[in-house]
Amino acid sequence: MTKPISVLALVGGISSESVNRSLYAFLVAELPSGMHLETFPIESLPFFSQDLEEELPESVLRLKEAIERADGVLFVTPEYNRSYPGVLKNAIDWGSRPWMRNSWEGKPAATLGASIGAIGTYGAQTHLKAVLSFLDMSLMNHPEFYFNITRGLDENGGLTPSARALVREYLESFDAFVREHISD
Repeated sequence: MTKPISVLALVGGISSESVNRSLYAFLVAELPSGMHLETFPIESLPFFSQDLEEELPESVLRLKEAIERADGVLFVTPEYNRSYPGVLKNAIDWGSRPWMRNSWEGKPAATLGASIGAIGTYGAQTHLKAVLSFLDMSLMNHPEFYFNITRGLDENGGLTPSARALVREYLESFDAFVREHISD
């Protein structure tokens, strides 16, 4: 029997019709056995301010608890102007604060994203990986996942068979990556 693992997914697309929210739903539908995936409403967090660090807001405390409870973290990001959205950066900053209480430290993590563009979310993920590395997260660098949503969906809005296979392969790789890190 495979030991269950818990993965926190932060979805940087917060609009109601975000293709990255759709990608998150596809991830949930294709989870490997033994992996539990949950998300956190990052739009509920206040803008980061050191003025709020002395007594952290309730939503920030819930975020930090979710991070610390998770065995691994998936960052599902759109790409805006060749970078990731401010709402995701805000959540990352809160998770790293206050000083010397970085909840991200040592967590196995991976990035992925969906867009309608030809190069997917390459620019966003590149910037995001630099920040996550600085926060001392352990990053899964391969396989990479840049999903062109216009090519990966069938006529009913579901994943094409090849896209479904890619999603499963990515999740299985992340499952193995997280398990390797938590067994150390």
